[in-house]
Amino acid sequence: MGDDPIRYQFRISGHLGPTLLTAFPALMAQRDGNETVLTGLLPDAAAFYGVLAEIEALGLDLMEVRKFSPPDSRERP
Repeated sequence: MGDDPIRYQFRISGHLGPTLLTAFPALMAQRDGNETVLTGLLPDAAAFYGVLAEIEALGLDLMEVRKFSPPDSRERP
């Protein structure tokens, strides 16, 4: 327990092009209106803070971060 990756969603203002998206290889990107939504599993807090640091370093406007609860162990096959 506690070792499972956690799914996060980062909502960034504007559309990120292919070059900027290479900064986030562990995340899947999709457009939602005038925002880019990056979603993916991150293995630990260091990876989470690494994404935040990259967003800041690139001067991107972070609109929202969501952390999704891991599935209940009773629901796993």
